[in-house]
Parts: sequence; C-alpha cells; structure tokens
Amino acid sequence: MLINIENGRGSRLRGNPEHPVTRGFLCGKVARYLEREYSPDRLLYPQRRVGAKGDGRFTRISWDEALDEIAARLESIAAEFGPESVLPYSYGGSMGYLQGGGMDRRFFHRLGASRLDRTICSAAGGAGLVEATGYKYGTEPEQFRYAKLILAWGANILGTNVHLWPFIVEARRNGAKFYTIDPHRNRTGELSDKHFFIHPGSDAALALGMMHVIIEEGLQDADYIARYTSGFEDLRRRVNEYPPERVAALTGIAAHEIIELAREYATVRPAAIRLNYGLQRSERGAMAVRAISLLPTLTGSWKDVGGGAELSTSGAFQVNKPALERPDLQFQSPLGRESRIVNMVLLGSALNELNNPPVKALVVYNSNPAAVAPDQNAVLKGLRRSDLFTVVLEQFQTDTADHADILLPATTFLEHTDMYFAYGHYYLQLARPVLPAPGETKSNVEVFRLLAARMGFADPCFRDSEDDMIRALLASDHPFVKGITIEELDREHFMRLRVARNGDPFMPFAQGEFGTTSGKCEFHAETLDYTPPVESRHGEAALRSRFPLELISPKNDNSMNSTLGYREDVDRETSQLKMNAHDALSRGIVTGDQVRIFNSRGSCLLVAKVDASVAPGVVCAPSTRWPKQSPMFRNVNALTSERLTDKGAGPTFYSCLVQVEKSGD
Repeated sequence: MLINIENGRGSRLRGNPEHPVTRGFLCGKVARYLEREYSPDRLLYPQRRVGAKGDGRFTRISWDEALDEIAARLESIAAEFGPESVLPYSYGGSMGYLQGGGMDRRFFHRLGASRLDRTICSAAGGAGLVEATGYKYGTEPEQFRYAKLILAWGANILGTNVHLWPFIVEARRNGAKFYTIDPHRNRTGELSDKHFFIHPGSDAALALGMMHVIIEEGLQDADYIARYTSGFEDLRRRVNEYPPERVAALTGIAAHEIIELAREYATVRPAAIRLNYGLQRSERGAMAVRAISLLPTLTGSWKDVGGGAELSTSGAFQVNKPALERPDLQFQSPLGRESRIVNMVLLGSALNELNNPPVKALVVYNSNPAAVAPDQNAVLKGLRRSDLFTVVLEQFQTDTADHADILLPATTFLEHTDMYFAYGHYYLQLARPVLPAPGETKSNVEVFRLLAARMGFADPCFRDSEDDMIRALLASDHPFVKGITIEELDREHFMRLRVARNGDPFMPFAQGEFGTTSGKCEFHAETLDYTPPVESRHGEAALRSRFPLELISPKNDNSMNSTLGYREDVDRETSQLKMNAHDALSRGIVTGDQVRIFNSRGSCLLVAKVDASVAPGVVCAPSTRWPKQSPMFRNVNALTSERLTDKGAGPTFYSCLVQVEKSGD
C-alpha cells in the first residue's frame, strides 16, 4: 500500500497500483486504518493495574518501571516454578515476520519458557493440504482470470480475499461460471451464479461424492493419474461408498445437484477452486481440505493455466525462520533442552488445569485471547487468577488488556520495520516506518530486546537490528528465495518469489512434482473417509436433542478477528445472530429481538436477524465481538469448545451445537 503524508501526518492510505495482485485498492478494513492510527483511545504509555483483574483500571508508569517489574517477576517465577511456567501467547496481530516471530521467539527460547503451538487459525487446513499435495501452495490468484469455472468453497472472497475478486470478474466477463459452497450465503454467495447451502462440517463428504460421480462416469484424467499419482484403484473403491444419495443426506445438497456439480467441474476447463479456512474449522477440517485438494489431481486440472486450487501460498515463502527465531537458544536456557509445547486452542485448560509446572506468567502480544479463544468462560476464569502474572502488549484496551498486570503500548505496522509473506499470492514485501511512533509506543522487537537486556541475556543475537534479522531470514538456499536481498526489497518494496522463470505462470503440479518421497500424489484411500462432527446434526443424538442448531461464526466482512472490535459499525455487525425464518418462527423470534444463544458451556446475548442467508438448522454469528461490548460480557466463544480438529490440532469453532431463545433482558 501507499500512504499520503501531509505535515507529518498520514492523510490517506491507498493500494499500490504497481502491485500485480492488490492493483491499487485496499479492503474496506484497512482503507480506514488511519482512524485506528490516530484514535484517541490508542494506548500510548506503559501502565500498571490498580483495580481487580478484568476491571481495566490502570495507572501510568515509566518504561523503566515496567521493564524492571516484568524482568523481576519473570525471573522469580522461573526460579520458583521453572521457566516453563512462563507462557507466551501470540498469533497474527501484526502478520510480520519480525514483530510476530523474531526477537520474541529468541527471548522465550533463551528463557526456557513453554512453547506455544500456534494452531488457532490454519493448522488443520495446512495439514490437510500437505497430505493431499505435499506442499502449502497452489494456483496463483492472477491465473483465476483464465478459469471457466470457479468454485469458492468456504471462501467469502468479498469479505476476506477481496483482491481476488477482480480476477473473478474478469473471468466471468469471459464467460466463466462462479459458484459458492458455504453454510452461509454471504455477500460473495449473493453475487454467485449458483450457491450451494452445505451443512457445517460436511465438506469432505461432498468432495468424496463428487469423486464418486467423476470416476463412475469416467470423467477423470486417466493420463495425469497414470503419470503422477498412486493408489487410484483403492480410491475408486473408497469413493464407491459415497453415492450422491448418501452424500445428499450428509450435506443437505440434493443428489442431482451433486451429480451436476461433479460433471461440470470435471468437464469445464480450466476449473479453479478457491477454498478458505472456514471449512477447516470443524472437527473434520483437515479431511475436508485434503479431499477437496485431491479434486484437481483427479481431473488433471493442475496442468491448466487457470486451473487447480488455492488455500494458502505460505509454504512457498521458504525463508530461514530458524535463523530468525533461534530455537537453539533453548539449549542455553536453564532447562538445557526443548521446552514443553502448549496448544493455544487449549488456553482455558492450560490456565486452570496445567501442572508440572502450572502457568504462572502469561505474556500476550499480537492476540486477544479473551475474545478469540474457545471456551471463553474457562479462559476468563484463568485470566482472573490472582496468582497469574500477565503482561499484555497492545494498541487498544481489549478484553485481554483489561486483565493485564502490566500493559505496554505497541506500535502499528505504519511505525516499524517488518517483512511480510502472503497467504494468497507469491510476493515478498518489506515495509519501513512511514509515521512516527506516538507517545511512548514501542515495537515488539524493541520490547523483547530491552527485556533480554534486563534479564541479562548476553547472546549477540539480542543486539541484532531489524535489518540484521531480515538478512538472517533471507539467508536461505531454497530456490524460491535464494538471492533475494534486503537491498532489492528496499528498492522494489515487493518481489515475486522465484517460483517460475521470466514471469511465467507458477503451476506447481502441472507435471506432478508433489511433495512426497515418490513425487506423486499418493491418494492413500485407506485413510480417506468422512465422519460427521460430534457437534452436528448427524453427530451425537443426545446432544443434538438438547441443542438442535448448528452455530457457525465466520469472519465479519469489516473486521479482522477482534482487531477492529472497538468500531461502532463492527460491534453492530458482530452483535447479530442470523436465523432462518423456519427456526425463528418456531421460537417466536423476529428481526430485532434480543436472543439468548446457549449450550452447556455458556451463553451470550445477540440481536436476531431473520433472513434467508442460512438454511434451517443453522445459525450464524459474525465474529469476533469484544465481550465487554456485550450485555453479558461474553461473545460466541463462550459457546465454542476446546475440541481439536482431526489433524493439525486446530480449533473446531464451527462444530458447535446451540439452542436459541427470545430474551426478555
């Protein structure tokens, strides 16, 4: 992006017209980012808690006071309980390599703190994609303009991947059809040629049913399969168990529609699938991504420009992360070994139940777990422990910040240096600070550098500058990255990874070359199957009888998880519960009613919006509301569980059974 600066102050953010993917425009979320930059509610100074945890009352202190207290408390906690009693908690708040996984990782490795298994977003989908292709990459967004059929499968492109949309528009102008598959007919679905309402968590069944039709009718690419795959005959036998009639019952999509979709997908060339992370946030999420990602292999779509599939491109960014994160420092810690791993999805259990040692210190940055982590009541109970020392690095006073003992003000991406990878394209990007850091805000890199000095960590890496860290990252022998320098990035700002020569289309599996020992796509049909989630309409019957509605909580179009939850429009949008008229009528609910949504884990209050955007049996609450904005101080994560996905140990946010009733409160 580009910024206009007038009198030292940012006046406008805009897309860079020279970027081949973003092409001169920004999403609505970031286009308004200067409101955040200059908000009067921005945290500007270090603070110490003076009230009860959760009350959000603080007094200003100096950086020296804050750093001295943090260092002293971490040292004493590590000495008494062992360094693994310290737990870092972070995720994608900055999206930068340095601010998200640089000096902080070095610090916690050297301390010997528990390691965080960062699975809350994409781990299940990544595991499924790697099982299918061996790599976490796929079709370039620029190639979607050449497709003749595009399936947006669990992908709200207008809300969460808007820079792909112009390529889809171009494809449609050239005669392409655009279909959406999603339990929620969002803005993207409303603009599609055809929308398929699918039961939450049943995506793998639909993919297997499509395979059944394709193979039964001989529509597979026999030559591609013979050259570049193994295990096809076993696959044929396995998908024979998923005829359209059975799949229709599992998915809610009519058998004739499944047959027509499979035929069209297999015969219209090129055909591209854009799947996104919503569909992998269910109990069978990894299997869903794996099964869908096998479809282009079955039809040979990988060999077409404009064909194939895309979930993530992150696996192509083969930078030298060990040189940045320095996991070897763990062996210089008091532990002298690798420390334990704590799954971030299980934060509630970790804070309340973990022993040997218990979690006694929590350092939160780039995340707001009080709002985004599942089993919210357990998380809040843990955050309110009087014996838990909590440090939060933040830009705004979130629900998590309200529970801090020490609250530190953080810079925004406009105020610090960082290097960025991409989920959806193949361009590496470098950004330098363009605005002065306001007040006494500091970057994550600087905070952990200062803490390392306070803790007496003399290792030279803690004195590295941001440029030193970027050079370490770029010191990679992988052909996609090798030779890219910080000087080039400073000059160009963004560079395409070296995924293809002379600007040719990147077609990773056109000639096989899958990331397996054999180089072939190995179907492994013996492990390819579908079982409904426990919390679903085809799951545990007793649970379903008490809580008959399937809750999904997809990303709100105008917020980034909880990052923009302070905006009035975002709070209004995330306070809604979308219901089908059939479910609302039987409960005496109309649009505008306050409703209580609940299950055995908890409850929250939302405002009903009765429409046709969800099918009967499904309710939809756009996420993620700040709990303290809600009448009950809870959002829908008071209802979600700590149950993990089939692979990747990710969260099952969208496998959640609930009941809804009209509230008189």
